[in-house]
Formats: sequence, structure tokens, C-alpha cells
Amino acid sequence: MKLMITGICGFVGSNLARAFREEYPDWTICGIDNFIRPGSQTNRRPLERMGVRVLSGDIRRPRDLQKLPGCDWVIDAAANPSVLAGVDGKSSSRELVDHNLVGTINLLEYCKAARAGFVLLSTSRVYSIPPLAGLRVKRVKRGYSPQLRTTVPGVSPAGVSEGFSTAAPVSLYGATKLCSEVLALEYGDCFGFPVWVNRCGVMAGAGQFGRADQGIFAYWINAWLRERPLRYIGFDGQGSQVRDCLHPADLLSLLTQQMEAGAGDKRQRVQNVSGGLQSAMSLCQLSDWCTGRLGHRTVAVDAAPRPFDIPWMVLDSSLALQQWNWAPQRTTLEILEEIAVHAEQNPDWLKLSGAI
Repeated sequence: MKLMITGICGFVGSNLARAFREEYPDWTICGIDNFIRPGSQTNRRPLERMGVRVLSGDIRRPRDLQKLPGCDWVIDAAANPSVLAGVDGKSSSRELVDHNLVGTINLLEYCKAARAGFVLLSTSRVYSIPPLAGLRVKRVKRGYSPQLRTTVPGVSPAGVSEGFSTAAPVSLYGATKLCSEVLALEYGDCFGFPVWVNRCGVMAGAGQFGRADQGIFAYWINAWLRERPLRYIGFDGQGSQVRDCLHPADLLSLLTQQMEAGAGDKRQRVQNVSGGLQSAMSLCQLSDWCTGRLGHRTVAVDAAPRPFDIPWMVLDSSLALQQWNWAPQRTTLEILEEIAVHAEQNPDWLKLSGAI
């Protein structure tokens, strides 16, 4: 097997590269990264020492893809992963579209020419914001829980399913990923190569670059340990908003099965992939864990709403379980402990990853 991973020196890409190398030592694994993310260079040498080939290039530039070797599969882990991208003043809307959509188009053209399969790592933020923001919720055990008094299509106590609306608005970030999903499926159908789309929940683990908008679990723990200012933003400033949690290495078994399946496989091409309800945690509950593990801290209150925020986002991954017998292996507590140990061993991590 010849495997190409985009964004290979990012948090998700590097974890996948390590996991595949350890599980399949005979595979040829390479990847491309533009290294614009602070901290990403730290992953290059460790991957190369494992025998992973790392190429410097930008998927936004077709000429950079022309120098790539042929492969059997591409896993697209390259993206600007912030829901605030394009509107927060840190990056332009055009930059966001170039990163998350134009880059995907270039990769699909590469797969078309190379006859390679394509796996897109998408996001839970493709789901429509207004109905999610309007869900009835109740604060239970220091975190929001949905109160489903009436039927909401695509939502159950287990989470948000693939049947939930993807109607706009979904944020500019969500729109680029949703457009990428549609184009990937169309390219695969038109040109006869296999495509899988995995809508991932919040990724977390040791070595995640700590910015609040791109890795809240890692950022919160690192900032807590280093006594950086922390705030509960929106929703009355209580920290009750809930997210699920998934370690990227837990994608290994799913991705392996998908790559073993052919273009004619009849399983649904789009599925949610997340830690699910059992992994879900509010910021307030995360603070409780940090207090027990790292000591007491005071968190400031900022009740002002934040763009695109929603009170409760837990993905229902029952389709992935049904189709692939897939379920995450690492618990949230294991992931949090992994992050805490890494934070203790890397006191300059927030600075290195551009968070301060």
C-alpha cells in the first residue's frame, strides 16, 4: 500500500502517519505539508526517523502536487480547522476558501490522474447552525443536555446524526468542508475512484497545537497549567456548552477498512466519526477535571455570545458502528491525561503553537 497524507505534520496528520507506520511497517507512507501552522515543524524529524517521507508543499498550488509520487490512497487531513476562520480577522475569507476548498479540488484532480482513492476528514460543523443553536437544553451535572420534547429530525439523545440538516448557515468554515464533501463524492462517481467522507467530532490528544478555536481540550489544559487567562464565553458565562472528544489515532481501524473497500462498495459514503455521548464534556466539567489534576484556578466570565457557537454538539456515530463495526478506543479521561502529561513535559507549548 502506498499512502499519502496531506497536512502530515499537523496534529491529525502526524498522529495518523505514526499509527499507520506502527501498524503497517511495510507500507510506503508519505505526506505533504506547507508548515504554516506554528509548531508543525516539530513533527517533521520524528516522522522521518520512522521512515515516513515528508514533502514540503502547498495543496493550494497545483504545481506542488505535480511533484508528488503516485499512491493508492490520499487521506486529506489538511485544513484550517477553526469555525471562526475567515471572520475573526486572523485570516481572510479567501484564504479559508483556498485552504479548505481549492486545496481539496486540487487533490481530487491528483486522485483522478493517479487513480487513487480519497478519504476526506470533514467536520461536525457542516450541520446547520440555527436549529442546533435553538435546541432546548437543560443544565445537568454542570453541562448542557438536550431536552427533546418534540421530534427534531436528525437529533436523538445519542447525538446529531447524518440525517440532520446541512442547510446554510453553517459558517464559512463549515461551508468549505460541505462543498468539499459534495465535490469529492461527485469526482469519485464521475471518474470511478473510491471516496469516503468522515465527519469528525472534536479531535484531541497530546501534541495538539493549543489554540482555543482549534483544539479546545488541549488549549484549556495547557493554559490551566501555565496560569494563562481563561474565560467561559457566552451562554451566561457558565461554561455549560458540551462537545464530544476523539483521539485521531482511533481513526486507524476505520480508515484501514475504508481503504480495503473498493469503489463498488455499497455502504454509505458519508458517516459521523466521534467519541460520542460517552466522551462528551462541558468546559465547566473540564475545569473540574483540571482542578483535580492540576490545582485550583479561577475562570473569568464573559457572557457575550461568540459567532457560530452552539450549546451542545455530540455526534451520533451509530452508522459507523453499523457499517464498519467502528467505535473509539480511548476514553476522554485517557485523552485528558495524555494532554496533561505532554503539557507538563513541554512548558513552552502554547508559545510554540502560536497560542500566545
